Amino acid sequence: MIGVFSAGFLGMLTIVSTLFVHVVRSEVRRLDEKFLGVGGRFDTIDRRLDAMDRDVQALIRHTFGIDRDE
Repeated sequence: MIGVFSAGFLGMLTIVSTLFVHVVRSEVRRLDEKFLGVGGRFDTIDRRLDAMDRDVQALIRHTFGIDRDE
């Protein structure tokens, strides 16, 4: 009877630990994909800021007459 209980307990322990490892791996993979997505967003924001900086510089040159051939 003790052998049957021990075998059942060991089987349940194996199943629970295997499922736990599976869940942890999938969550880590999901977080990794989220962080990669955030990096892409920063690249997009960086490009937008560069475009805004270029536009502001053009407005300043136009407004204050910098780099004109007058």
